[in-house]
Amino acid sequence: MKTKTFIVPHDFTPVADIALEHAIATAKPLDATVFILHVVPKEKNIVEAEEKLNEIIKAHISSGVQLIPYVRLGSIFEEIGDFAAEHHAELIFMGTHGATGWQHVTGSHALKVVTNSSVPFIIVQDKGIKATGYDDIVVPMDLNKETKQKLAIVADLATYLKSRVHVITPKETDEFLQHKVQANIQFAEKFFSERGIEMTATVVSGSGFDKEVVKHAVNIDADLIAIMNLHRGGILTSLGANYEQYIITNDAKIPALIVNPIDLSGNYGQSILFS
Repeated sequence: MKTKTFIVPHDFTPVADIALEHAIATAKPLDATVFILHVVPKEKNIVEAEEKLNEIIKAHISSGVQLIPYVRLGSIFEEIGDFAAEHHAELIFMGTHGATGWQHVTGSHALKVVTNSSVPFIIVQDKGIKATGYDDIVVPMDLNKETKQKLAIVADLATYLKSRVHVITPKETDEFLQHKVQANIQFAEKFFSERGIEMTATVVSGSGFDKEVVKHAVNIDADLIAIMNLHRGGILTSLGANYEQYIITNDAKIPALIVNPIDLSGNYGQSILFS
């Protein structure tokens, strides 16, 4: 079986160290390899960056996970996605510094990096991962058809990590839309049940679905929120323009799995992760 590959873009900040901890904890039960990638703007910075990456690897030598350093010349907005494609990565773990800040990867920058890659990201704030990993994953689902694509990726993660899945949908007042919400929930229940994954479903009403998602994640002590990057390609959705950034920089600092929509020709059961 092909070795699974994860990537951690590292900018030598503490939050990048936390993203690396998440990657190592996830890689360990899967026997995955983790590439630690640093992108430099000029050739003269390469040697110093290599030395720093080697120090990081020495600090995690006892992890039992194969860590490989790599330095690329260019911009993080292109190089991270290109590197992930070249190495057939299944996941990218990236730290973000919140919605604002002078550091390299703020919430809006993180979203731009995600949008330039076909590989799913786990965006991490300065909150460590539990010893047991991602036990509970919250999956927001609105009525946009692309959101169903998350289910294959969440199912793969949940299967490997023995996670529980918690689907959350916004309450609709229109009777036709209510039926669509119920149909989506039934779709998800069947999808996860067929894969032996425990699932709960919650319908919420409130002023903002994004805030209800985070509130629900806090209430159940969730370890991950899985969202679709509907910001890509200008897809309009009821979730609002700042939904993705709100989730990845949420105040509870719960990590976010973020996936770009792709054309699966209607086959939502096809797995695009850990294949």
